[in-house]
Amino acid sequence: MKVILIKDVKGVGKAGETVEANDGYARNFLFPRKLAVEATDGALKHQADLKKTEAVRAARVKAAAEEVAKRLEGVEVRLEAKAGSEHRLYGAITSKEIATALKAQTGIELDKRKLELEEPIKALGHFRLVARLHPEVSAAVRVHVVAGG
Repeated sequence: MKVILIKDVKGVGKAGETVEANDGYARNFLFPRKLAVEATDGALKHQADLKKTEAVRAARVKAAAEEVAKRLEGVEVRLEAKAGSEHRLYGAITSKEIATALKAQTGIELDKRKLELEEPIKALGHFRLVARLHPEVSAAVRVHVVAGG
């Protein structure tokens, strides 16, 4: 019996796939637990429509990420922090502070979790970090930390 999986089923397949399942397994396990539906013409058409809609949405999300990446080109975020001898900061600059400064200085709103900062910045100077905007799109963010504040 051909069935369309609604949810991932271990050992059978992933959600959205059309798979062949034994009649008893489908009727006694998959259908009662709402893990699959029978692969009728209407169900197959509905599944195709869902895939098209998802593809359009994914393309829109990627295009938005590419637009943000273009806006980030050439942008340098300037942060002021108190510093001691040898240009060491009192405290550290985190990705949250960088995201807040980016929004204040350029108007680009970016989630702090998208900024890849291996460890907090603890010195004055120029730094470069990567913003992962989408699995396929990333952008460089330049940060300039100066004494002050």
